[in-house]
Amino acid sequence: MKKLLIALVTLLPSLAIAAGGSNVHLESANVDFHDKESLERGLNLFQRYCSGCHSTQYQRYGRVAEDLDISVDDMRQKYMFTDAKIGELMENAIPPADAAKWFGAAAPDLTLVARVRGQDWVYSYLKGFYKDESRPFGVNNNVFPLVGMPHVLEDLQGISKPIYETVEENGVEVSKLVGLEPAVGGSMNAEEYDQAVRDITGFLAYSADPVKLEREALGWWVLGFLFIFFIVAYLLKKEYWKDVH
Repeated sequence: MKKLLIALVTLLPSLAIAAGGSNVHLESANVDFHDKESLERGLNLFQRYCSGCHSTQYQRYGRVAEDLDISVDDMRQKYMFTDAKIGELMENAIPPADAAKWFGAAAPDLTLVARVRGQDWVYSYLKGFYKDESRPFGVNNNVFPLVGMPHVLEDLQGISKPIYETVEENGVEVSKLVGLEPAVGGSMNAEEYDQAVRDITGFLAYSADPVKLEREALGWWVLGFLFIFFIVAYLLKKEYWKDVH
């Protein structure tokens, strides 16, 4: 029973991320695990804009540096903003108690968010913020309605205005969000921001499955072995059975 409770507590942050926005159209992230430059840019953006509140606490700085071909010195100087050692886990800078006090709940760990909700969900979520003065941080999200976090990438993207349409549901006219106007006020244009969000999504997808490329490469070796073994087994079978008939 104690192990079950621990498992449930561990899963709660991920389940919180998974809630809401299930009917929205998701854009394709098109993440390329072979593009290490993109993954490193995603690491850079995540560390600058996200790691103050969110952690990737099942990932280690040293493992990321090794996988993305980043030298230990560069990892320390460019991407490690605490006094953590290179072999330590990538935990966030804000204490959970302070996060709960300031935001109502501690920010969830994002190591597995791309596996829980999928790469397309993460990509669309980061593009889905729009102005909503009724929310505590002045923004909402079309993928995760009633989102409880600010638009931390607003200085890059700018801010979008919502497009509403009056529709009838169960005999009652309601205002429904049908789209977003192009964002204005950011330092990036739409194409540049799309690439930045794709980079962040790629890094989170890598964090959720850091051995994907190794697993796929090993799979080809396994298939090759099985093919060769099939030929040997078939020839051996013919040799054993040649005198039966």
